[in-house]
Amino acid sequence: MRIVLLERDSVKADFRSPGFPHEWVEHRVSTQDEVVERLAGAEVAIVNKLRVDADALARLPGLRMIAVAATGADNIDLAACVERGIVVSNVRGYAVNTVPEHALMLMLALRRKLFEYVSDVRAGLWGKADTFCLFHHPVGDLHGATLGIVGGGALGAGVARLAEAFGMRVLLAERKGVGEVRPGRTAFDVVLRESDVISIHCPLNDDTRGLIGEAELTTMPAHAILINTARGGIVDEQALANALRAGVIGGAGMDVLSVEPPRKGNPLLDPGIPNLIVTPHMAWASAEAMQALADQVIVNIEAFVAGEPRNRLA
Repeated sequence: MRIVLLERDSVKADFRSPGFPHEWVEHRVSTQDEVVERLAGAEVAIVNKLRVDADALARLPGLRMIAVAATGADNIDLAACVERGIVVSNVRGYAVNTVPEHALMLMLALRRKLFEYVSDVRAGLWGKADTFCLFHHPVGDLHGATLGIVGGGALGAGVARLAEAFGMRVLLAERKGVGEVRPGRTAFDVVLRESDVISIHCPLNDDTRGLIGEAELTTMPAHAILINTARGGIVDEQALANALRAGVIGGAGMDVLSVEPPRKGNPLLDPGIPNLIVTPHMAWASAEAMQALADQVIVNIEAFVAGEPRNRLA
């Protein structure tokens, strides 16, 4: 069985050898234009962020499985895979510690004005202070604040667990536009209005693209913080940039952008936007999480070969 890994450098971990006869081919990086050429003859493709669309699948008649080295699979045409009988399996649960920790880090940094105070100290302002401390950037506690979570999967649950340990009140948002609110959830608009912090942990699909736009940002309290460690397209980036400049919301922490890497720029990369932290899609990338991801990719492939595919999306 020929297994082709297209984006080796996207996972800084060791992939163990699958426990069956195989040919392993890996490429450090691949461009979108190289996908079909490099997967020619492959029965199993390991893909991280490169797109595999219907056109590519039509030119890869021997492909039997796509092992997604991620949880999100918006880059794979799942409907086309179903039509062609191609199994698609993703990895799950590997980031249940690292992504929630990153989300809480962004919340803390924004609420405690971490970067503002670090900058002040480096600029020598502390040494010139009239009192023993600097407190000209008002800070707030997470304890007692309300956290609204959008996305009820393992990552949202992980964030809720850490938030509750900090003493936060946690609201799990119902899907936007849904009339009936399920037990344990709160209406989407109510979560927007009542939360001091909103943290996004849902997949990117047709229902969630542009989920947070100008109307939603306006609904949030003026002091509220928006955190996105899910997918960039879930938030209208221009609307968020405008909202931060106008003081519509209090701040934002973004680990994802709609196009990555942002070679042509992005509205959120303007250094003049206040109260914004952007990290380069690395919330998932602790050493422990990446090794767990690599291990699970191989387990998924072995399960497929054994005739018992797991974590199936198609």
